[in-house]
Amino acid sequence: MKLWDKGLPTNEKINQFTIGNDRELDLVLAKYDVQATLAHAKMLCKVNLLSDQDLTAITGALQKLSVQIAEGTFVIEEDFEDGHSKIEFELTQTIGEAGKKIHTARSRNDQVLVAMHLYLKDELQQIKTLVKDVSTTLLDLADTHQEVLLPGYTHLQVAMPSSFGLWFSAYAESFVDDLYVVNAALQIVDQNPLGSAAGYGSSFPIDREFTTQELGFETLKYNVVAAQMSRGKSEKSTAFALSSIAGTLSKLAMDVCLYMSQNFNFMSIPSEYTTGSSIMPHKKNPDVFELIRAKCNVIQALPYELTLLTNNLPSGYHRDLQLLKKNLIPAIQDMKASLEMADYALQQVTVNKSILDNSKYEYLFSVDTLNQLVVDGMSFRDAYVKIGKDIEAGTYVPIKDTKHTHIGSINNLGLSHIKAKLSSV
Repeated sequence: MKLWDKGLPTNEKINQFTIGNDRELDLVLAKYDVQATLAHAKMLCKVNLLSDQDLTAITGALQKLSVQIAEGTFVIEEDFEDGHSKIEFELTQTIGEAGKKIHTARSRNDQVLVAMHLYLKDELQQIKTLVKDVSTTLLDLADTHQEVLLPGYTHLQVAMPSSFGLWFSAYAESFVDDLYVVNAALQIVDQNPLGSAAGYGSSFPIDREFTTQELGFETLKYNVVAAQMSRGKSEKSTAFALSSIAGTLSKLAMDVCLYMSQNFNFMSIPSEYTTGSSIMPHKKNPDVFELIRAKCNVIQALPYELTLLTNNLPSGYHRDLQLLKKNLIPAIQDMKASLEMADYALQQVTVNKSILDNSKYEYLFSVDTLNQLVVDGMSFRDAYVKIGKDIEAGTYVPIKDTKHTHIGSINNLGLSHIKAKLSSV
């Protein structure tokens, strides 16, 4: 069944090519299509395009479909082009004529649009919660380990003292920036496109304000052409939000992989959270963080894939837009799984509290020695040259008493301020 079927046959090869994997992807969107269809039916009844009896019948049938979708028993067979056609078929089979009326004042274009807007809004809110969860874990770790020193690196060379508190909380605050991008994407998708029909409105006396309130949208997309043009823009905005989070999470995963290596030995996770080698019995590999890194790197390509798909399309609907779902929906699932796993694994981290006992960090406090000379009256430039010459000559004496260093300032993490930022987004 196709919503546009007029009784004329379509070549089977054409069917297979144009439908693609829409049935599989539409299983994800089915609950949102049911939700939007119910709101649409209530609106049609309100404007006297459906009777009270029709609405009662449609509501009952949609509720049964909602249960099937929630239980995982709803299927879209090969006889159907997509989830939208299957849902309308089920309505018609169950309640007869009332099911045939549900497409009044609606096009598959705005039907797909509103389902996607509802889906993206729901997923972005879930992702936002997951980002906050992992950020809270990072802040808890920062608070617990704020006094444990960690070598800072630049150019992969030993640089200056840092701390685990500084490192953990840095990622927490970086995730706050990502949440700003998520909020921007949420504003874009939180606009109701239902009622724009094929992109040029409807001559029926519909009430778009009603469906906006019924579906819980913040506002509606007033211009019907703009509503159609939100197909692609909503997906790209979401993709940029995912990419922003993925950039932070990928860097975090890379740090963990690096810090868990024997060459660094900054931290570890329990053996049961690692994997082994098929020939090297000593191996304990951080595959979880490696896969998080890989998944996040793939997600960072998503905005550009969607841009290339849409950047030369004029206004109005084009079948190209069907392909937006193909990469976006799996990317959302990968993003959620990566955040959940990162939060789970990070809670098991053990930090090394004696990293600086290694002699390779003897120059870590050279800047503090330089700064002390400046405090004692020497110019910065002369102090810099002196310490540099002492190091080259082998006469520099490393600081061992860290109370005379800038450790106090690096441990002023501003955790309360970061927590306030996190709770405000």
